[in-house]
Amino acid sequence: MTAAALTGGYVADLLLGDPARAHPVAAFGRLAARLETATYAPSRARGAAYAAALVGGAAALGALAGRRLGRTAALAGATWIALGGRSLTAVAARLADEVQRGDLDAARATLPALCGRDPHQLDADGLVRGALESVAENTADAVVGALLWGALAGPAGVLGYRAANTLDAMVGHRSARYREFGWAAARLDDLLNLPVSRAAALLTVACAPLAGGSPSGAAATAWRDGRRHPSPNAGWVEAAFAGALGIRLGGPLAYDGVAEDRPVLGDGAPPTVEDLRRAIRLSRAVGAAALLTCVVAR
Repeated sequence: MTAAALTGGYVADLLLGDPARAHPVAAFGRLAARLETATYAPSRARGAAYAAALVGGAAALGALAGRRLGRTAALAGATWIALGGRSLTAVAARLADEVQRGDLDAARATLPALCGRDPHQLDADGLVRGALESVAENTADAVVGALLWGALAGPAGVLGYRAANTLDAMVGHRSARYREFGWAAARLDDLLNLPVSRAAALLTVACAPLAGGSPSGAAATAWRDGRRHPSPNAGWVEAAFAGALGIRLGGPLAYDGVAEDRPVLGDGAPPTVEDLRRAIRLSRAVGAAALLTCVVAR
């Protein structure tokens, strides 16, 4: 029944994408924002209580849904809610089209739907790199993670994982406001994504030929460069994508006006629009392989 539920949720995302109205993740984000306003203090203890309440509440809601609706129906619905594969690749494909036709203003307006970096000063190469790095990282976060935690812990696992991932995006930053308050949310997301990122990197190695890529390049680059990234998880998948596609990721970027210089991942040339399209194909293949792996395991 778990295998059937995961397959149902995956197919729903593939065919329908995110719910058009009243998306539960958006509703969770609004709730988290209101609770932050009510409870914020530059304190790790306060931030830990905030994260525990929201993630624990989401997991409890998943468990309750499993009892009321039945595990199969609840897991299928939770998986559909948590997955973001169709939206991820659709937005990335739109940005690729915009860059290819030279409409960089449109591409800059599209990039924030993929990642939080500042798009205003990015040229075509910077926009493509930002989109490709987001495709790689979110293939793990928005696809592999939901399926893996659904297979391991049912609807409570899916919703708890998605809640932690959402909180990390909202408050898990190193800015002055969130350095202490967001610490617990960031560490919880890191912990939950430890198995996810490694599984996603391994699946990237296996699926590399489906995007015209190199399994050996993906494996070697992930092993060599995965630890260089400031995130303990994102680097593994981004390095695997870089090695699979024979490109170079990393370098300068800016979040909220704060410049960073990320370590270089891979040995090739900077990615092109065609490389972004190949990354989209690779992301779809990794998602399908993750589903197959979870189904076979169950």
